[in-house]
Amino acid sequence: MPYQFFSADNVPATNSAWISDCWAAVRSLKESKGWGSVILVIDEIQKIANWSEVVKKEWDDDTFHDSDIKVLLLGSSRVLLEKGLSESLAGRFEEIRMSHWSYQEMKECFGFSLDQYMFYGGYPGAATLIGDEDRFGQYIQSAIIEATINKDILMDTPIGKPALLRQTFELGAAYSGELLSLNKMLGSLQDAGNTVTLAGYINLLDESGLLCGLQKFSVDMARRRASIPKLQVYNNALKMVYSPLTFEQAILNRKSWGHIFESGIGAYLVNQAFVHRFEVFYWRERDDEVDFVLRKKNSVVAIEVKSNAEKRTDGLDKFCKLFNPQAAFIVEDGGISVKDFLSMDLRKLF
Repeated sequence: MPYQFFSADNVPATNSAWISDCWAAVRSLKESKGWGSVILVIDEIQKIANWSEVVKKEWDDDTFHDSDIKVLLLGSSRVLLEKGLSESLAGRFEEIRMSHWSYQEMKECFGFSLDQYMFYGGYPGAATLIGDEDRFGQYIQSAIIEATINKDILMDTPIGKPALLRQTFELGAAYSGELLSLNKMLGSLQDAGNTVTLAGYINLLDESGLLCGLQKFSVDMARRRASIPKLQVYNNALKMVYSPLTFEQAILNRKSWGHIFESGIGAYLVNQAFVHRFEVFYWRERDDEVDFVLRKKNSVVAIEVKSNAEKRTDGLDKFCKLFNPQAAFIVEDGGISVKDFLSMDLRKLF
């Protein structure tokens, strides 16, 4: 199909008429060239103030005149884009979710090994900087973390303690792949408020695609809400930027690599969950645990991650007896290889 592409990168935020100008140009081209339908693509739409109201007006105008212009709105800010969609475009859009780059994409584009992907994550902009870990860390801190917190969260949401929000993210990212109670987090943070405040900050970080808190799997929803969260970054680069270890040191340190490995698998799962709309939990009962539990409607899948020679699967066995999942398997030692797992279509498990 014919299409026209426009970018709001260099457009003043107050110039909402620019969107109408783009629309008018596409209408003229459609008329003059005799196109039956055309695709209008607008990139970084969230940079224009009140963009959703203008889009609604133009879209409704096309609908009234039976003009077949299909519209694709792109944005790098998940929070601002979703806010605009929900405010005035109800019933007029379908959301297509894009996630962080996968192992397959980083491998094909930049030649990443599996270990490099687990350590450096999936940011294409940082891929050429992995040879200089200082530059890599600076890029992740400035271009990703600070940019997202300042533009996506602080600019649009009234936050009483911005410094506490940053501390919450830093602590959560460092502990990605591990259980950390909100009360324990309060004891580690300066000028901390209460657990409700921290839970709210983690929710904001989740909406921005930085950090989430996985809940314990339980049939009882009240128990899930009261559980200790398992913190999980959406991209392992966000965890490693706070690590004192270099890539070579991390590989040689089996305990540290185990945490990195589990966090990397978790990052893949939460990204897939965001795109394909299923839920991710963990499960623990005394000494028995399952690293990740996936659920879509009534189908449950249990996944245990083994990054070392340990063969114990007591937790997985007990979980299967209690909940009878649709599928249960181990990733890496004694199960599916990591490379195979990272290329799987997880929707087919349910």
